[in-house]
Amino acid sequence: MHLVPPLFVSHGSPMFAVDAGSTGPALHAWARAHARPQAIVAMSPHWMARQPTVMSTPAPPTWHDFGGFPPELYTLQYPAPGEPALAQDVLGLLQAADIAAIEDSRRPLDHGTWVPLMHLYPKADIPVVQLALPATAGPAEVYALGRALRPLAAQGVLLLGSGSMTHNLGEFFGGQTEPAPYVEEFSRWVESRVAQGELAALLDYRAQAPHAARAHPSEDHFLPMFFTLGAGSEGARAKYISREVRYGILAMDAFALEAA
Repeated sequence: MHLVPPLFVSHGSPMFAVDAGSTGPALHAWARAHARPQAIVAMSPHWMARQPTVMSTPAPPTWHDFGGFPPELYTLQYPAPGEPALAQDVLGLLQAADIAAIEDSRRPLDHGTWVPLMHLYPKADIPVVQLALPATAGPAEVYALGRALRPLAAQGVLLLGSGSMTHNLGEFFGGQTEPAPYVEEFSRWVESRVAQGELAALLDYRAQAPHAARAHPSEDHFLPMFFTLGAGSEGARAKYISREVRYGILAMDAFALEAA
């Protein structure tokens, strides 16, 4: 069985579904250049729960969990199947790592998952299981979730963290067109630390990264990156797929952790 590199993607605004920019084609090209995964386990900040929760829905509906966008967005569907058996495997691996988790057999796919998957795998024919982001978790706890599921990558499962490299929606309507300097400074600091494998600095990014609080007034959209980092094999190297910035303030960084 091939090893599927864990992936972090920034899903940006829901408009990413129909306005691909340069990131959408880059994700599609990456997917075409790599072996097709057997299944996908995804973490998105748009599903937060009190404790780790695993989606076991056999046929998860496409949830349009946003408002105020053009009508065309609400007609989009991503009818990927679920995989209850894989959900049980996820629960077992979490239990083996002493992480208490439960399942949810009715959970739909939120846009943090289906929007980037529309670009990665537009046929929607790969089973998808979501793992909720625990509401009180910090970087170390989310990293541990990815590490617990690391064996799945060797079984052909894509472990996907979907969030945003920067996510300050308070600045979204400022009319910014060029990338804000703080967005570039924060994003490149993260890229450098990921490239050098400086996990301790990344876990302490709130204190060490430039403009961390401005880039992420709340942590939810940054935490899925730590799921990806935890899922990476020892010595894996980051291969950047996109460094695009949308609307001046949303960094669309995406990278895979390729085996050395």
